[in-house]
Amino acid sequence: MMGRYPFIPRFAAPSAGDHQRVREIMAATGIWPLRGALVTELSGGERQRVVFARALAQDTRVLLLDEATSNLDIGHCLDLLALTAGAVRTAGKTVIAVFQNVNQAAAFCDRLVFKKAGGVVAHGATGEVLRAETLGEVFGVSAKASFDAFSGAHQVAFRKAAA
Repeated sequence: MMGRYPFIPRFAAPSAGDHQRVREIMAATGIWPLRGALVTELSGGERQRVVFARALAQDTRVLLLDEATSNLDIGHCLDLLALTAGAVRTAGKTVIAVFQNVNQAAAFCDRLVFKKAGGVVAHGATGEVLRAETLGEVFGVSAKASFDAFSGAHQVAFRKAAA
């Protein structure tokens, strides 16, 4: 419900609509079973899912995600990112996300921005900027970027660059 607070008048109780939206988001993010738990009883991944759900419950046009999938197992990560991507497609939301996992970013983002030392190294459509040269410059790795038919997304294989 904390995600709904910006929309609740001061000293007022949440509306039936607020409660409904929270139930929908909790169900969609798989945290409904946690509804009675204290935050101190939640694992790191469960807490992360609750924070993610709180952001979604705000129903903003723009969603900012900073390492929103940290502490999540791959199943929950894929579920939450797919849910967010669906909101982009169906509700016209804009999502700006920070990822450390290049393959997750490539799988779910239409556009990428690569930064190093506070400056932008490359930006543009995922398929255009996800290049071995860019990854080498930004991360100091040898890389191979290609479209992966299994995942349906551009993906990267990498290894430590030779010294």
